[in-house]
Amino acid sequence: MDTDRITTRLTALTREHLVPGAQLAVHHAGRTWTYEVGLPADAAVPIGSITKTFTATVAMALVSDGDLDLDAPLSDHLPGMADELTLRHLLSHTGGLPSDPEDVRTTSLRRHVRQAVRELHPLHRPGAGFSYSNIGYSLIGHLIEVATGMTWSEAVEAVLLRPLGLRARFTTSPDADVVTGHAVNPATGRVVPVRQSLAPVDAPAGAVAASATDLVTFGRMLGGAAPHLIDPDDLALMRTPVRHAEPFGMADGWGLGLALFQRDGVRWVGHDGTADGTSCHLRINPADGTAVALTTNGSSGFALWRELVPDLVDAGLPVADYDGMRGLHHRIPPPPDCTGSFRNGDVEYAVRAVGREHLALTVDGEPFADLSLFDGLVFAMRDSDTGDTNQTGRFLRDPGDGGIRWIQIGGRLARR
Repeated sequence: MDTDRITTRLTALTREHLVPGAQLAVHHAGRTWTYEVGLPADAAVPIGSITKTFTATVAMALVSDGDLDLDAPLSDHLPGMADELTLRHLLSHTGGLPSDPEDVRTTSLRRHVRQAVRELHPLHRPGAGFSYSNIGYSLIGHLIEVATGMTWSEAVEAVLLRPLGLRARFTTSPDADVVTGHAVNPATGRVVPVRQSLAPVDAPAGAVAASATDLVTFGRMLGGAAPHLIDPDDLALMRTPVRHAEPFGMADGWGLGLALFQRDGVRWVGHDGTADGTSCHLRINPADGTAVALTTNGSSGFALWRELVPDLVDAGLPVADYDGMRGLHHRIPPPPDCTGSFRNGDVEYAVRAVGREHLALTVDGEPFADLSLFDGLVFAMRDSDTGDTNQTGRFLRDPGDGGIRWIQIGGRLARR
């Protein structure tokens, strides 16, 4: 692994993408190597949705201990839940739940998840498809509380962080010592500090803050290294594709709390996460024990990561990432039933035709992206704010009547 090449490129990319600070940590061939730009090595960066993998790991440790069952009805522990909904569905985002409610009216995790599940309309029956769901992970957090008698954060610290030797830091804590994120506008060059705004009831979906070195320590455990906090068979399940879990636009597959990525026939696992003004990425190769983590405190860190991955490969670190653009071949004119309104919980996605070749997407009435349609009803997206064109989505037809019933963006389904 050519570390000089990696440090040169990471330094250049942080400047190019106006990212104030970044941490890169790599465990490869039995050694751990770190590099930082503008941030101390031990600074805790809000890691956003990588938190979901922490929550999933605690849940799977409880499964290994016999305190939870992957396929038992959630109603066994949480009266009022649908009998067909299980922990396996929640961990793999196949429960049919929308992402999250817009109107949070409580600080109680128990009340929050019960209100949301009662009021939000399912996107499909449990197990029938994939839709990325924050409320699903809040529900897992509440299930952990019921099973352990601790708060979610206490359980994460006791079951996971302390055995790994990691310091517990949560963005929802009033005295949290975490890195400040920055909103980056590439067009104007403006970089503005932003506060973390995650509600306490959403903590199991996104409240952990960690350094890249912390993430590599966590990732190595998920790859099979000591300490062994989960039964090996249960750990293997986390890294195994779940049937009907098709996270189009996010990853090549999904396990139980882990996204799956393919490179040259090798399966990597991990997760990406964005908080307010941060972007963080974790990849693990269980076959050889490699773990790679990047944390950034700029909203443009995702674009930085996308450019860094090919450089890591060229430097001798063949890390896997998702590229939805590689499957696009032949442009097609949009069929008439692409247009209309689609909903995911309280969020409305509206699609309208622009001429004969293009579509325009708005989210809750605000311009979001211009869409170009390809074979298979897959579309490339041009972001309305940044002009970025590296994201994809798709329309899905109803297997019964053949009409377009769903749109899927960023792994989230919205139903007509």
